[in-house]
Amino acid sequence: MSVPLIRRSLGTSPGAPLRAFSGLLRSLRISYGDSSHKRALIALYREFVNEGDLAFDVGAHVGNRVAALRALGANVVAVEPQPLMARALRLFFGWRGVHVVQKAIAAEAGEHSMQINTRNPTVSTLSENFVRAAATADGWRDEIWDASEKIETTTLNALIQQFGRPRFIKIDVEGFELEALTGLSKRVDALSFEFVTMQRERAHACIDRCVELGFRQFNLSLGETVRLGKWGTADEMRDTLRTLSADENSGDIYAR
Repeated sequence: MSVPLIRRSLGTSPGAPLRAFSGLLRSLRISYGDSSHKRALIALYREFVNEGDLAFDVGAHVGNRVAALRALGANVVAVEPQPLMARALRLFFGWRGVHVVQKAIAAEAGEHSMQINTRNPTVSTLSENFVRAAATADGWRDEIWDASEKIETTTLNALIQQFGRPRFIKIDVEGFELEALTGLSKRVDALSFEFVTMQRERAHACIDRCVELGFRQFNLSLGETVRLGKWGTADEMRDTLRTLSADENSGDIYAR
């Protein structure tokens, strides 16, 4: 992962390559620095996948969720559009049979501009609305999207056509979850999508889309607790979202 390679992929100012490399190292420390977190992820995903099942990790970043799914014996398609992260995934998991797809998931296949946060690449996004919302949201104002890059997009339906129907799909794409779900029309057993409290309306729209897809039960994991509460209806999940404090910031909604 040389600095010149980073610069070509970002095509930005001379300082961007070093920031991008530092951002990658930061992501690796956060994702793999706590072994108890990996054990918690394994316990969580055991509810959704068994050995030999297929799972999609959309927004795989540096692969801590991939590692947990593989620990359960699942076959994994890891989707990550950022070149540095995709290369890290191939290095860590390519030899273990994980399929790495260096694309973003959207409503349609094509090309899209990704706003890249080189210091904190985990919040790089295809959503300009996400970046605008962050500019005035507590806890987000210090985040800077200082580069952009054209990336190729595909759809969940296309992934299913290529790799087969997964039992579980995890979606974490920084404000672009609804677009990802729009490109899915085939029923799967379960999925999760990230939400942020600064864009609750997007989470409500994602719940509506899940209902259209046939999901009837919903659950919530706040932040990085990776612990589920009680399963409930779509309306109950909407009520929970409305009452969440903005300080909760983010979490994942699970549907089955």
